[in-house]
Amino acid sequence: MIDVAIAQFASGADKHDNLAQIAKFAEEAAAGGARVLATPEYAMFTLPVMDERFVDSAESLDGEFVTGLREIAVRHGLTLVTGINEAIPGERRIFNTLVAIAPDGGIAATYRKLHLYDAFGYQESEFVQAGTIGDPETFTVDGITFGLQTCYDLRFPEVTRRIVDAGADVLVLPAEWVPGPLKEDHWTTLVRARAIENTIYVAAADQCAPVGSGASVIVDPMGVVIASLGERTGTAIGTVSAERIAEVRAKNPALTLRRFEVVAKQ
Repeated sequence: MIDVAIAQFASGADKHDNLAQIAKFAEEAAAGGARVLATPEYAMFTLPVMDERFVDSAESLDGEFVTGLREIAVRHGLTLVTGINEAIPGERRIFNTLVAIAPDGGIAATYRKLHLYDAFGYQESEFVQAGTIGDPETFTVDGITFGLQTCYDLRFPEVTRRIVDAGADVLVLPAEWVPGPLKEDHWTTLVRARAIENTIYVAAADQCAPVGSGASVIVDPMGVVIASLGERTGTAIGTVSAERIAEVRAKNPALTLRRFEVVAKQ
């Protein structure tokens, strides 16, 4: 049993300010006893409209921003999951990447967004390259295993199922869920659905207005919201436990009863 925190804020074009906000949230989360903190997609840098500045902002995994994240994780003794703009050498596109930084400052896991947001009038693929499909990377804290996915991936249930098949108990889901008609309803419905159908926890950390819809939540394996932030900037903490997962799976052994596996599309 451990405490997990989500942070919700609206990042911007000032990477130093974004890092300072993440440091503040990490301090709050650690003070509340959290061992893991999830912050939003594009926490490193974002704008209301995607353009070349996203590419110009990008850094490598050993760049200044991730180095700052390492210092924050070490200082507060927690695992920090954050969305960054990762540079691709020789390319005028970036990876939309999640990094999980361990309390010793090492990179515990990475995830490069697989499904790009080419929907609802947006075209993320103009400036972002999709990640390569591979075995999902996970990390473990006090016996609880965490997996990673990003924003628009939420609309593809097979992404989460592969992460669960890799052993995850908790899905960490950073997002910049763009506002629009019915978008918050889609967000809350899909977050709960991924938790219920996979009998796992989901820790969903969204950007808030103006670039995101807010509504960051932690949901338990029965779909119960155990922590939420509404429209607010700040942090929220929820307790996740292997015992709760086992209890729910005894009632609803859906993972055992299923008759299909996920296979990558050729």
